[in-house]
Amino acid sequence: MSAVIDAAVQAFAAVQSWIFLTIVEPLLFRFDGAGVMEEAYDGIEFFLLGLVQIAMLYAILRPLEAWRPAERWTHRRDVGVDVLYTFLHRLGLFSLGLFFVLDPAVDALAGHLRLEGIAGFNLDDLWPGVTSIPLVAFALYLLVLDLANYWIHRGQHRLRWWWALHSLHHSQRQMSLWADDRNHLLDDLVRDGLFASIAVVIGVQPGQFVLLLIATRSVETLQHANLRLSFGRWGERLLASPRFHRRHHAIGDGHEGAYRGCNFAVLFPLWDVLFGTANFEPGYPATGIRDQLDSDGRAGRDYGRGFWAQQWLGLRRLVGR
Repeated sequence: MSAVIDAAVQAFAAVQSWIFLTIVEPLLFRFDGAGVMEEAYDGIEFFLLGLVQIAMLYAILRPLEAWRPAERWTHRRDVGVDVLYTFLHRLGLFSLGLFFVLDPAVDALAGHLRLEGIAGFNLDDLWPGVTSIPLVAFALYLLVLDLANYWIHRGQHRLRWWWALHSLHHSQRQMSLWADDRNHLLDDLVRDGLFASIAVVIGVQPGQFVLLLIATRSVETLQHANLRLSFGRWGERLLASPRFHRRHHAIGDGHEGAYRGCNFAVLFPLWDVLFGTANFEPGYPATGIRDQLDSDGRAGRDYGRGFWAQQWLGLRRLVGR
């Protein structure tokens, strides 16, 4: 088994080096980008990891969706555009790019503060000898960033202008393993900018950031799958399951009530329990937004079916049209 893993790692590194030397490095020299060589090399790693992640999640979750679907569909046409969103986001266009833009700026600021006698902050240093252990540090970063994600998600529902963009994500009435990345580009820019900023400020390193993104997004893909699956009474309180998150997308429950919805946690339902937004009601309700249906149950507000239509209609909602 060890030999297989070593061979896979070596093959991955070889492909990464080939892409860098053959395609990326010549382009960087041509367009005067020699100063970002290291970031570009890391970016290729994230791109390849994204491809591997998509392939593995599809190989695991697609058969499960066919075996135990939460609902049966008569067609899959509306899922097609979500595949485009998945490749667009999982291959590093937003999150990693923002992180590498912010990281040097924060390093420069930290250097200036050190010259002024002001020490920087790093979550690894909270408990020397304990939080500096790589596995402990990773778990701590995961916990802190998941709490940040919870409040960012609350903001996406609570702030009217942000909901105008985020509502695109909730407009998918056929949940699937591809639905997680169905987002307006401006929504992603704001959310990923906040997420990457928090990660940089608390001391997350580039390699850790990639692993944190992969771990978080893998669980998010599972949550959005068309899958009849819960983790049981107690397991569902430890990790957000497809059933738990489907309630967040349910018509009526997902974006209404005192808190503009429920089950905002990305990974750990602990945050919903602590802040009063948890809903562990059983069942697999229909998903979508109430205004997609009029009072007679016929088609209501149009959120668009194609990529460009969805992006354009999101901008129109943003300006109140």
